[in-house]
Amino acid sequence: MKACVLREHGEGGLRYETDFPDPAPGEGDVVVRVRAASLNYHDVFTRRGMPGIRIAMPAIMGLDVAGEIAAIGPGVTGWKLGDRVVGDPINRVEGGLVGETVHGGLAEYCRLRAHQLVAIPQGVSFEQAAALPCAYGTARRMMHTNGHVAAGEKVLILGASGGVGVCCVQLTKAAGATVIAATSSPEKAARLRALGADHTIDYAAEDFVKQVQALYGKPVRRGPGSDNGVDVVVNYTGGDTWTRSLRVLKVGGRMLTCGATAGYDPPEDIRFIWTFELQILGSNGWAREDIAALLDMVRAGRLEAVVDATFPLERAPEALDRLEQRQVFGKLVITP
Repeated sequence: MKACVLREHGEGGLRYETDFPDPAPGEGDVVVRVRAASLNYHDVFTRRGMPGIRIAMPAIMGLDVAGEIAAIGPGVTGWKLGDRVVGDPINRVEGGLVGETVHGGLAEYCRLRAHQLVAIPQGVSFEQAAALPCAYGTARRMMHTNGHVAAGEKVLILGASGGVGVCCVQLTKAAGATVIAATSSPEKAARLRALGADHTIDYAAEDFVKQVQALYGKPVRRGPGSDNGVDVVVNYTGGDTWTRSLRVLKVGGRMLTCGATAGYDPPEDIRFIWTFELQILGSNGWAREDIAALLDMVRAGRLEAVVDATFPLERAPEALDRLEQRQVFGKLVITP
């Protein structure tokens, strides 16, 4: 089969090949003909190489896989050839992650365990389905399950134009909260307003701390102004935004994080945490129920699976470069 194969870490390590061995289904397996696979920043890290995580080479990346069942292994029930499915990237029975510990979706075919399959509802495209599991699933867990974002709250979302960010914007609006979306260009800011953002900040040209404090005041511990600041900051970038994010949270505010795309070991100032009684809430991954709920929301028109562009399989390395350079709004999808 045709596949984009990671032979070594580094920018040139991902190569388009035309004769990679086809997967064959074993006990409890299905083989999916891949119609769409979305890229995530996790794929950037996999290509670079992650400290402490060893990737067996050759590897096929791509966590999010949507397509049609092309082959069914022994012991599989409840599915038939041609069924439209999306995979839960996490193997919740044996452990492991699609696109990291087993071959993923940057190929014409992908083998999955049957228990990882989720049916795609009618009216939801393969591209939409592939955009959801990793990024949107993480966003839903962060905003709903752990963050409990509620009506009337003020929520600052950093990196709002990425795959996780565009979902956070929509989920925040759906909850009845106010969205302050921070992004890196006027063009992205306009698209975020179209998605429902109440305020946008171009952090490439403006200091987001000053802009938020201009909107909602500088947080103070007691007395007049003790309600200043925002209720929630969504920060999955880390790096030099981390400590600055603490400065806009009101007393009892919550910092939600699910990653560190700009650096995982930023300087910290814990004075803000204890002085303002802040909560730091981490989210790692998603539940299978999140994927099903997101598919239903897309089907019902209550959520947009934002796909910025699609690429053929042979251009997957180019698409990954674009993601790494943050030249994307929403998701990039590979269509083998």
